Amino acid sequence: MKKLLYGMAVLILISCQTQSENTDMQTDNPFYQEWDTPYGVPPFDQILNKHYLSAFEDGMKQQIEEVEAIATNEEAPTFENTIEAYEKSGDLLSKVSGVFFTLAGAHTNDSIQGIQKEVSPKLSAHNDNIYLNADFFKRVETLYNARENLSLTVEQNKLLENYYNRFIRSGASLNEEQKNRMREINERISILQVQFGENVLKEENKFELVLEEDQLGGLPESVRTAGAEAAKEKGYEEGKYVYTTHRPSLYPFITYSENRELRKQLKMGYIMRGDNSGELDNKEILREIVNLRLEKANMLGFETHADYALQDRMLNAPDKVYDLLNKVWPAAIDAAKKERDLMKQMALQEGNDIEIMPWDWWYYAEKIKVRDYSLDEDEIRPYLMVDNVINGSFILANKLFGLSFEEQTNIPKYHEDVRTYTVKNEAGELIGIYMSDWFYRSSKRGGAWMSNIREQSNMEERIIPIIYNVGNFTKPTEDKPSLLSQGEASTLFHEFGHALHGLLSECTYPSISGTATPRDFVEFPSQVMENWVFQPEMLELYAFHYETGEVMPEELVQKIKKAGTFNQGFGTVEYMAASYLDMAYHTITEPLTSDINEFEKGAMDEIGLIDAIVPRYRSGYFRHITGGYSAGYYSYLNSEIMDADAFDAFKENGLFDKETADAFREHILSKGGTMDAMEMYVNFRGREPSYEGLLKRRGFN
Repeated sequence: MKKLLYGMAVLILISCQTQSENTDMQTDNPFYQEWDTPYGVPPFDQILNKHYLSAFEDGMKQQIEEVEAIATNEEAPTFENTIEAYEKSGDLLSKVSGVFFTLAGAHTNDSIQGIQKEVSPKLSAHNDNIYLNADFFKRVETLYNARENLSLTVEQNKLLENYYNRFIRSGASLNEEQKNRMREINERISILQVQFGENVLKEENKFELVLEEDQLGGLPESVRTAGAEAAKEKGYEEGKYVYTTHRPSLYPFITYSENRELRKQLKMGYIMRGDNSGELDNKEILREIVNLRLEKANMLGFETHADYALQDRMLNAPDKVYDLLNKVWPAAIDAAKKERDLMKQMALQEGNDIEIMPWDWWYYAEKIKVRDYSLDEDEIRPYLMVDNVINGSFILANKLFGLSFEEQTNIPKYHEDVRTYTVKNEAGELIGIYMSDWFYRSSKRGGAWMSNIREQSNMEERIIPIIYNVGNFTKPTEDKPSLLSQGEASTLFHEFGHALHGLLSECTYPSISGTATPRDFVEFPSQVMENWVFQPEMLELYAFHYETGEVMPEELVQKIKKAGTFNQGFGTVEYMAASYLDMAYHTITEPLTSDINEFEKGAMDEIGLIDAIVPRYRSGYFRHITGGYSAGYYSYLNSEIMDADAFDAFKENGLFDKETADAFREHILSKGGTMDAMEMYVNFRGREPSYEGLLKRRGFN
């Protein structure tokens, strides 16, 4: 008896100690505290890697308790006690997720990657615990069936419809055995997605082309300097030059290097990411993801994953996607073949009897641009200093929407490269916080993107969004600022367009605010912003030479305009090939058993892709389709049809016409995902868009 009592006492003591330790940990953990920082921005300097896991676990636990309270509420379901109650749930989880996934993409490390591997399957299970909750679903279903009698606003009706569909698409109507299998599939996919992205990042950081000065033939001084800086940063002795598969390093090298073999080595390093034997090989990971998605779709009654994924998009069936792709592809591949033939002719004139290959395209495209248009990329870069381009995006936002961006030094940030701004509307009211993080570093995944740390909402009080942009532009060197290419300048405006979509949101509920729109609509508000970048009226506002301060000369502006449709065949085919590849993987009706490279080759042979071009994303590094763009990479094309048509409205009425800008803001940018996407577009433009505008813009007709 004494032994039993002693044991109980020890357990009580241990329990008290554990509770005390947990309390101490929560006291020290910023996620459990109110943030008294400016505008509630996370106190990044106080957040340590050890803080994440406990906050994730407690955040999930708290939200499940909130969901259980909703699901077991004895009162009859109402919009307020069910849908709104859920929108208000999960504060702690949202808090930690907003910070963690920002760092996981933009400034990761081994510890964060380890946490991501651990927490991703837990988050998947947490999501299943919500959307496979039969009692919760019953309340939502009751409301959905009675929605026409609930006097809901347009936004509330869309939110209810979204939740009902989410429950159905998550498997709420499945039997228990099927639900358990659904949980297993979701958990496994979440693990595989993390591994896939981690492998790509490791491959990108692993590959180095180390050269000496006698191997730099053709490279401009700026590209040589960048190579020397990279070598210095990586610890190589003076006289070495390093080039990597990161785009700011890759593209300048393959554009100017006269050494075809070196161009090939670097380009092959890029296109073979995730396709090298060993622990970083992504082919089998992709196969498993694709097959699990097919199994999940079949369980839910869909023939393919594409049928499942497209159900809630503008193009809601695979046939509609293929119809769009097939309308544009013939003109695009024809243009690309003509571009290839021009390059082959130039190579022959130089005494090089070669077949144009992917490592040749950028090199000869630049030569043709110089020959036929007297336009050299290095002639343009001095006018595209990154600070000037950033300022140009702010000027455009001001002229169109009356926004002002004021840089702040007292707002916390997660890395020294980040710049922070308060954003105010034309009335001087604060509408959001904007962060930009444009320079490459090895702790950042490739590409460029926009996301948020906090969504805009207006339920009980107005919550302003915290929006950020991330890129991978070349960092300034000791004696030269960061100078952008035409493509990089367009990328900056594109991602800033996403940011405006988030900042100008005027929605009530966070889950449908900002960029929470159908996947094949979300790129439209960002792509339309690219149209202004090289308009003469816009260039004179921001394109100043970084040394002289002189505005870009009219002669150069006209050269850019004249070359506007140059190389569009390549750009369109490279992108569309990846779109076809995405659809090929996600329209299979039987599990994929063939070799991944053979499958990819078969898909490309079927559309007649030429050897001179590889898909923008090959299977081993196609992070879009292992993430949220599965059966959705075509979205950029669908969005471009709308953006070409929408920009015509500005050209008709004036590039900075206030009435047109106000309509775009009211019907598109402020609405988030509160309405049907095509209805929003028609409200803005007065009609549905036509794809002919896209063909005309790209010079295909």
